[in-house]
Amino acid sequence: MGFRKNENEAGSSSNSIPIAREDTPLLGKSKQSSGFKTLANIFIAVVGSGVLGLPYTFMKAGWLFGMITLFSIALLTYYCMMLLVYTRRKLESVNEYSKINSFGDLGFAVCGSVGKLCVDFMIILSQAGFCVSYMIFISNTFAHLFNSTASQAHSYLGLTPKKWYIWGCLPLQLGLNSIPTLTHLAPLSIFADVVQLGAMGVVMGKDAVIIANNKPVVQAFGGWNVFFYCVGVCTYSFEGIGMVLPLESEARNKKNYGLVLGLATGMISILYAVFGVMGYLAFGNETRDIITTNIGTGFLSTLVQLGLCINLFFSCPLMMNPVYEVLDRRLSQGSYTLWSRWLMIFLVALIALFVPNFADFLSLVGSSVCVALGFVFPALFHFIVFKDEAGLGKLILDGAIVVIGIILGVSGTMISLREIFGTTA
Repeated sequence: MGFRKNENEAGSSSNSIPIAREDTPLLGKSKQSSGFKTLANIFIAVVGSGVLGLPYTFMKAGWLFGMITLFSIALLTYYCMMLLVYTRRKLESVNEYSKINSFGDLGFAVCGSVGKLCVDFMIILSQAGFCVSYMIFISNTFAHLFNSTASQAHSYLGLTPKKWYIWGCLPLQLGLNSIPTLTHLAPLSIFADVVQLGAMGVVMGKDAVIIANNKPVVQAFGGWNVFFYCVGVCTYSFEGIGMVLPLESEARNKKNYGLVLGLATGMISILYAVFGVMGYLAFGNETRDIITTNIGTGFLSTLVQLGLCINLFFSCPLMMNPVYEVLDRRLSQGSYTLWSRWLMIFLVALIALFVPNFADFLSLVGSSVCVALGFVFPALFHFIVFKDEAGLGKLILDGAIVVIGIILGVSGTMISLREIFGTTA
């Protein structure tokens, strides 16, 4: 373990760069956050675009199997989040260790530069992956709203409408992501969550009306062959692992942080389960990869979908800031670099061009990256720090989570890639 008082290397996530970073709560940086404010920040950090792919995932997995998997992933996510908290508290109780502000700092504290490199690399992949999913959502939604089903398959100058919308977003994203200071855009992320919760309410309202008048055939169990796919999407949906340590630092009553985190995780899990099941029960086998495209093109439906697109569009620069913080630190000693930003946004758009299905990509990111960040690293770090004092049972549990996480990650990634290439073909 190598996290001493070396601020040049360890302070990567606590530099005085005024941007929204990995360790920046969206509702402000008060050292006396109330329980309600902490709860709200957890909701903002966790609830994201992944929920929109849950009905499609439940269609593939079956509503009962999907719910069991979702709640299991929620429980495991909460447990691993608390492992991060316990590990950080243990290290900070030792006087020779300086303040640990973020997930990356914890990786350095436990495993030195290698640990921080691994965490930084996964953060780059996860944050960029979230933005790829945003691009896919925006292009698919615009094609649904403004192009007929037949015209979506036609190409114009060699590009389908969905690909044209992605290329159309690129110049604007290059401009937004060139802004070095994005603190003033943070309220847009909060507004995005409000719009998303409103959209979920509209979708569930329409679901309820459809379920009352039409009950399509649904299945409770879709087969074990979709288990890893379902795990990937569910893991993606709980995407706030990077904010666990900063929010615990901000909490006024740190002793109750685990209770607040558990309450938030439970509430989000129930919301996700109801949303996923209702979407599947309403549309059955006709459930699409983005559930909002199932609700038609009426005025309210169109308004909701456009609102989601606008907010996800402006959320991209905020989601990419942890990536830029890592790249600037490693490539230019923390100095602003425009070329790295433009290169990353171009790569994000390029990947989005070749992934047609929203839920398939959620499963890929969830399996390949979110499993590592959410399960493998927390259990591994906890094992290393507590190996000399924890009981045998806890060490075995840590090891089991690491092994299970690797199995889920490798298997889920292979299955998700097969789904993506199968869809593309």
